[in-house]
Amino acid sequence: MLPSPNLDDRRFQDLVDDAKRMIAQRCPEWTDHNVSDPGVTLIEAFAFMTDELFYRLNRVPDRLYIAFLELLGVSLHPPTAATVELLLWLSAPQPNAVVVPRGTEAATRRTDEDEAVSFTTARELVIPPRRLAHLRTSTRGGEPVPRPLRPRGDEDFPAFGEPPTPDDALLLGLDDSAPSCALALRFDCEVRGVGVDPRYPPLVWEAWTGSGWTRCDVDKDETGGLNRSGDVVVHLPHTHTASVVGGARAGWIRCRVVHPLEGYPPYSASPRIRSVSAFTIGGSVPAVHAETVHGEVLGTSEGVPGQAFPLARRPVVPGGSPFTVEVTDGSGWQTWREVDSFANSGPEDRVVELDRAEGVVRFPPAVREADGSLRSYGAVPPVGGTLRVPEYRTGGGPRGNVVAHEVSVLRSTIPFVVRVENRRAAQGGVALETVDQARERGPLALRTRDRAVTAEDYEQLSRRAAPGIARVRCIPATTAAEAGGVRVLVVPTAVPDDDDRLRFGDLVPDEGTLATVAEYLDERRPVGVRVAVEPPRYRGVTVVARLTARRRAATDGLKREALRALYRYFDPIRGGPDGDGWPFGRPVQAGEVHAVLQRLSGTEIVDDVLIFAADPRTGERGDPVQRIDLGKHDLVFSFGHQVRVTEGE
Repeated sequence: MLPSPNLDDRRFQDLVDDAKRMIAQRCPEWTDHNVSDPGVTLIEAFAFMTDELFYRLNRVPDRLYIAFLELLGVSLHPPTAATVELLLWLSAPQPNAVVVPRGTEAATRRTDEDEAVSFTTARELVIPPRRLAHLRTSTRGGEPVPRPLRPRGDEDFPAFGEPPTPDDALLLGLDDSAPSCALALRFDCEVRGVGVDPRYPPLVWEAWTGSGWTRCDVDKDETGGLNRSGDVVVHLPHTHTASVVGGARAGWIRCRVVHPLEGYPPYSASPRIRSVSAFTIGGSVPAVHAETVHGEVLGTSEGVPGQAFPLARRPVVPGGSPFTVEVTDGSGWQTWREVDSFANSGPEDRVVELDRAEGVVRFPPAVREADGSLRSYGAVPPVGGTLRVPEYRTGGGPRGNVVAHEVSVLRSTIPFVVRVENRRAAQGGVALETVDQARERGPLALRTRDRAVTAEDYEQLSRRAAPGIARVRCIPATTAAEAGGVRVLVVPTAVPDDDDRLRFGDLVPDEGTLATVAEYLDERRPVGVRVAVEPPRYRGVTVVARLTARRRAATDGLKREALRALYRYFDPIRGGPDGDGWPFGRPVQAGEVHAVLQRLSGTEIVDDVLIFAADPRTGERGDPVQRIDLGKHDLVFSFGHQVRVTEGE
């Protein structure tokens, strides 16, 4: 915690010594500086009273401290609203597109102890009907080979090469793209893909996004790795787009063979497929834990500078449409935009300030100059003009960070939509800043003064632009093309699942957050400095460990605790030796894994530990090593740890 600012660090003896030095300068004939001299007695008396005054000033009450912060332009950060991806399931495949409008509401179940937590969708969702139009197979480095959707009789074809090797793929082309949709693929397969564990088949599902293949989440796989008939439900990204593959234009997805997990066998023969069909059964849409207020009337203007109008709801959370105020002057509505400060506004600028924490809208003031004239820092709404706010969001806070599968009540009625769920935990909800937190931030804001010069300035301003981010780091640009610029690395707030595991996608900030920080810094950077706002580089780490449990210790429970401890320790937000996030650039060593696992109450012996470097984007892993070195500004990411526990004697 930063110490409270010391208004004056001089004490009694310092004041007496300063006064005596001034005597030598101002009154050189005064040569007796002993304590017996009456003048020195007066100096000590005044020094004592001044010391008491400094003591009182350094203990300013919170009310005055807040007033000082307001004079510096420091206001409390508002809360931020948690966001979550809602999955809406259809009752059955539909022949026409199902539209879920923006503002659809879903909530958690209300209990005797807790009120329901509501979420509203942030955009419109369209779930179009889709069918399978093309089918291809390809081996590594080979051209796609067309396959029939429904072969004649009992004919079948191999899904991959014989035998399957990594990067063999089964390509499925929809009649068009299906962004943000849950796609069901119905396979009629023959049990031929022997050798694999059906719970962990060495397969990944990917979708084409126009710039490359993106990995998709699989909700369920009834086929056991294409080894028996059943459905596979794949969640397509919102960037899924149609493209041309093998001479056919379609919305392409693929099932690709990868290296199996450590300890699991690969395919020894290719699965064989008789027929495949596809249809959409749901869709995902982002939702926010905030309520949108539309068309609120603030009141009537008195035609004087510096008017303030409270909103009916507070606090106002960031996000959504830009905050504006509309003013009518009899001929129509005029728009007044939000600014951070009136300092750069002219007399005709239609601008307002918004205190989001207090929910107060302020119009520009007028300041009397030394010559008696008034200087206006913005236009004044006309007398009698009606003021209204078209739209703003209220709510937010950490209460919205609900765990996975908690949102299950659909409060809006949507035809053909039967249920809703959140497959992952909501994240990003941050509480309103407290006075103590603002007290810590005040000296930093005074030093920064809304201008980015040092690395600490860029980091402080980035947190101000997006209070919901977890970590930020400013570093010099590393390439010749970016010479003279800086890179701002942003780590978003992410909520782990019940096993303390984070998804890699949750550690990559969304485009909106990056754009908000970049725009905010662009207005405050020195001229000529290029600023790049991006996520840090993550280095995946996989730990494979073997433990011996203590007598009478449950092996399954110890395995769960060991995995949780590993995911918690190698966490870029909450992990590391100090528990406040893995330090940038800190290497990973096998010895510290031994220490983490040995601390568990049920561990008798840590028999063996292997660590592997992994690429979290491709899933490729390297050879086992004792130390993984990270770049100076890299962070670690837990990538699929594995623990085996044997019973102790």
